Amino acid sequence: MSVDPITQEIIQNSLQAAADEMFAAFRKTAMSSIIYEVLDMGTGILDARGEIACSGAGIPSFVGVLDKAVKVIIAENGDDPIRPGDIFATNDPYYGGVTHLNDIIVAMPVFADGQVIAWTANIAHNSDLGGKAPGSLSGDATEIFHEGLRLPAIKIIDQGTPIAPVFKIIKVNSRMPDVLEGDVWAAIASARVGARRLEDIARKYGADAFRTAMSNFMDYGEQVSRKALAALPKGTFSFAEDQDDGSVYKCTITITDDVFEVDLRDNPAQVAGPTNAVRDGVMIAAQMLFKNLTDPWSPANEGSFRPIRLLTTPGTIADAVEPAAIGFYYEVEVRLYDLLWRCLAPHMPEQLSSGHFSSICGTFIGGTHPDTGRQYTIIEPQIGGWGARKRADGNSAIFSGFHGETYNCPAEINEARNGVWVDQMALNLAPGGEGEFTGGRGIVMDYRVRAQNGYLTANYTRSKYPAWGSQGGADGSGNIIEVRKVGETPYRQAFISELPTSPDDVIRVITGNGGGYGNPKDRDPAAVALDIKNGLISADHAREIYGYQG
Repeated sequence: MSVDPITQEIIQNSLQAAADEMFAAFRKTAMSSIIYEVLDMGTGILDARGEIACSGAGIPSFVGVLDKAVKVIIAENGDDPIRPGDIFATNDPYYGGVTHLNDIIVAMPVFADGQVIAWTANIAHNSDLGGKAPGSLSGDATEIFHEGLRLPAIKIIDQGTPIAPVFKIIKVNSRMPDVLEGDVWAAIASARVGARRLEDIARKYGADAFRTAMSNFMDYGEQVSRKALAALPKGTFSFAEDQDDGSVYKCTITITDDVFEVDLRDNPAQVAGPTNAVRDGVMIAAQMLFKNLTDPWSPANEGSFRPIRLLTTPGTIADAVEPAAIGFYYEVEVRLYDLLWRCLAPHMPEQLSSGHFSSICGTFIGGTHPDTGRQYTIIEPQIGGWGARKRADGNSAIFSGFHGETYNCPAEINEARNGVWVDQMALNLAPGGEGEFTGGRGIVMDYRVRAQNGYLTANYTRSKYPAWGSQGGADGSGNIIEVRKVGETPYRQAFISELPTSPDDVIRVITGNGGGYGNPKDRDPAAVALDIKNGLISADHAREIYGYQG
């Protein structure tokens, strides 16, 4: 059937409003600060086939998971009719989960006239799903079984009734069962809120109009992408980059009038540890870059990504196969995202900046809370410096581009809910990122441990090889953790797994400055003077690097 343009626009904006309301419901009812403060989550609306129809709020790399997860849920439950009120969950990257076991996707079918017309879905990082280490992440994991409870695209609510044994299994496998249960129910509430809104829309405009509007908007998404693709430079572009662990990541991007091809076949074999990613996750990295280049301002849908062709080799870090450990998947994906960005940046300087600190810098601090006696786990991605770009300095102290619009946890929340004091959070004033336009600043943050039996796990990349400068700009600085144990000499590492900590030990997070753009000698003297006034650089450094004469 045909739908008039006004009705179609109303339906599409109603989908966006529903996805945003799902996000708000999840945020307001979650129990973990990683969800309600950091907003380490995402929501979305899918069509009946599981194609993304409307990207909701949250981390872009999380929203990009939802369509892939729902398609697997549909396939895995094909022999059992899907009914109104059913709700499903998956967290397993080999069963649609895409990321790692901490991230649970909850999805609910939406019915009209007795048929599925859409799905609502969300994803969030949960504090502990069991496994060999608190927080379910361990640098020593060599297979996914070490990383926690696997939920392989299963039904958790049957026609509105919770499947009690499933919830018992989920709770009993967690070191923080009450918190986990609360967060799962927040996800369920979010999915139900969205489903009710979509049912209202379908009832008002009719199920056929609802389906047609979604399909038409996907076609429109494709038209917008193909129009922008036609304006991109054409050709084949390749790049290889050394990684902190000694490996080399490689990519080739071919751009034609019709196809944006990303070739990641020539990459290292999957490793025995937890730094692997699955193909669907790597597809998200390609989708995000493509969206950056073509239509960064409007919501994404399945049509937006039709021009992409991804090539990978099974059994590599970009296409790991079961039972590879996957806990630190995000550092592989952010590295590949940045690799694709760096590959094209010299050819698209108006659109792509210099390199940024480009690590999630996930910091996991846990133990027994000294005041409550309960297990706590801080799960904190860190903020850092973005790369400078043509005609502008880089942003300071924001999350990696791959991590999206999330927020650092306030010190007051960490101190109240978790067993630490936050002694400082300041900009990183170390050298790095100088240029005509300077890279943004990272941060220096000190967590002082209170717990008797604490631990620290972290995996930072861009430690040895900092953010790259462009057009003569200087490279940025590296991401690192400085461990300052009581009575011992401080030392620095980028990869730490389950390090025991004691009261008054300080965990100092140092995130990198972004890369500079252009020759430092060309920087506006007024901008240099302002940097000196604001305490970002010393007068001696300004004279040495920028030739400042003031």
